[in-house]
Amino acid sequence: MLLSLTNVPRDYAWGSSTLLAELEGRTPTGAPEAEVWFGDHPGDPADVEGGSTLDTVTGGELPYLLKLLAAADPLSIQVHPTIEQARDGWAREAGLAADDPTRNYRDDNHKPELIVALSDRFEALSGLRPVADTLRLLDTLGDSGGVTQLRERLSGEGDVLRDALAWLLSGTAQSAVDDVIAAVSAAAGAAAGSDEFAAELTAVRSIAERNPGDPGVVVALLMNFIVLGRGEGIFLRAGLLHAYVSGLGVEIMAASDNVLRGGLTPKHIDVPELLSILDTTPSVVPVLRPAASGAVTSYEVDVPDFALRRVTLTGEPVAVDVAGPAMVLATAGEVSVSSGESSDAAARAVPVGTVAFAADETAIVLSGTGEAFVAEPGR
Repeated sequence: MLLSLTNVPRDYAWGSSTLLAELEGRTPTGAPEAEVWFGDHPGDPADVEGGSTLDTVTGGELPYLLKLLAAADPLSIQVHPTIEQARDGWAREAGLAADDPTRNYRDDNHKPELIVALSDRFEALSGLRPVADTLRLLDTLGDSGGVTQLRERLSGEGDVLRDALAWLLSGTAQSAVDDVIAAVSAAAGAAAGSDEFAAELTAVRSIAERNPGDPGVVVALLMNFIVLGRGEGIFLRAGLLHAYVSGLGVEIMAASDNVLRGGLTPKHIDVPELLSILDTTPSVVPVLRPAASGAVTSYEVDVPDFALRRVTLTGEPVAVDVAGPAMVLATAGEVSVSSGESSDAAARAVPVGTVAFAADETAIVLSGTGEAFVAEPGR
């Protein structure tokens, strides 16, 4: 059984007013369009042809949530819990209303996620940079008071990144935050700025312009700045600090809305809870790059909730085996999908920006010319 899925873009303030419209070939509405959800999460289940929603088909049991994401401004810096942390937090907050702004946990699930760029350039912050590298970056900012304080905190003993984050988000470090932001802006604008960190400083200065005085700007300075090209992706595991900065992408995650924030947002930031689930181990998050040849590219992630493949169509049908309820999201060209060995005449057209949902198939056939992403439970 194949069903057509659509949804209305969510109008978060950081959303782009043009990227989704350009993808779908329609006139922009003028309003921010941030995310389109294709899943059965109760926060916004996808619309099914005929007037129902996907949760009525699946019973709310789909293990993944597939999205289109379009960012014009940076999202909040955030981290997601493990499943054990989510269950514990959900139980602790059982007495809070669902819409309580101080609530940290919206459900009892973890939220590992994968983003794959659809735009030619997709910018993100992901993971904490090795401390020695950040100290070299700070050396390009001079010796003002705030920069000196941050350098001293990162030069101490123990978990210096956790200590620095707690200080920056404590509410007592605002003068230092302002000083570091000023130093970043000056260094990024200087003609003789550091070649090694020029991209990082330019990105953080842009973030500061959009979030004046926000301590998250300095948190961003401690993170890896990553630029993805079209078709490239990054996997964000539990405990990993991250934020998308700009661009259009396909995102898939476990079916959860659990977010602990760490800056660049007017929303609630629970610093102790954030630090309790944050992994401060410095790391460089690897970029997942598409295969050089072949119609089907897999993005390998080690989670049971989801799997994602990109299919490039050049006119010949491509058969894809699937395990469990699967989605085909068209992202370019003219894409059709049929069940198993069905002929092209029985194929269902999938307009760009919409999904064909295969509830109970073991194989599907994609045809046409263009590009589509196939989402399914992990294997």
